[in-house]
Amino acid sequence: MIPTKIHYCWFGGKELPDEYKKYIAKWRELCPEYEIIQWDESNYDVRKNKYMKQAYDRKKWSFVSDYAGFDIVYQNGGIYLDTDVELKKSLDNLLKSKAFMGMEENEGGVSVNPGLGFGAEPKNQVIKDLRDIYDTVDFIKKDGEMNIVAIPVYTTNYLAKKGLFRKNEYQNIAGVDIYPTEYFAPMDFLTGESNETKNTISIHHYSALWQDERSQEHTKIIRSINRRFGKKIGMKINWFFRISWGLARRIRRMFNH
Repeated sequence: MIPTKIHYCWFGGKELPDEYKKYIAKWRELCPEYEIIQWDESNYDVRKNKYMKQAYDRKKWSFVSDYAGFDIVYQNGGIYLDTDVELKKSLDNLLKSKAFMGMEENEGGVSVNPGLGFGAEPKNQVIKDLRDIYDTVDFIKKDGEMNIVAIPVYTTNYLAKKGLFRKNEYQNIAGVDIYPTEYFAPMDFLTGESNETKNTISIHHYSALWQDERSQEHTKIIRSINRRFGKKIGMKINWFFRISWGLARRIRRMFNH
């Protein structure tokens, strides 16, 4: 069984925002028997992995947590939650799994996102494999640009090789229970609207602190367009914005060099 521990990461030394404090208080209320552990520079070595060290030196805390979350759960067992996860019910029913994760749906389709919340028994092989992917990649690329490939990409690609279908349905892959979006990601990333069901355990609020301000503003605009015109039309408009934004970015790079 998965130990009754909730892990979360908070690197950088700043105070937790009040919104996140409320989410964590809810974790305590719904899971009173769980040990809740904050991992930061005082109890975790952020330089034990090259990718993580590079991300830390650039103050990209979310990418630091990508490696640390896998490492912490592998070593200790328990459940990892991003700080912007709002619990709606107890996590007790998940403890019987050897490991679990959840799906999300966004403009790239269905993927598995550990940031929604994931858990495992100590020394789980899949969690180790996912952690060790970060030993094969750098956060700072050879051209000096940051590698901002998000954790769902690495996780989904790994699980696809194990037999994952990118369908929004329950699957057990390599001993990991993969739950559909209604469990951990009822909020539609493309609209910001929530579609909770009786199965909803938590809501991931997609703070996306790893994105720059331009990308976060882009997300807000697209959600507004999708709510007004529907996703079918909205995503066509999104495609036009992305092409225009990408072209403008390349032009700026040309002149900067």
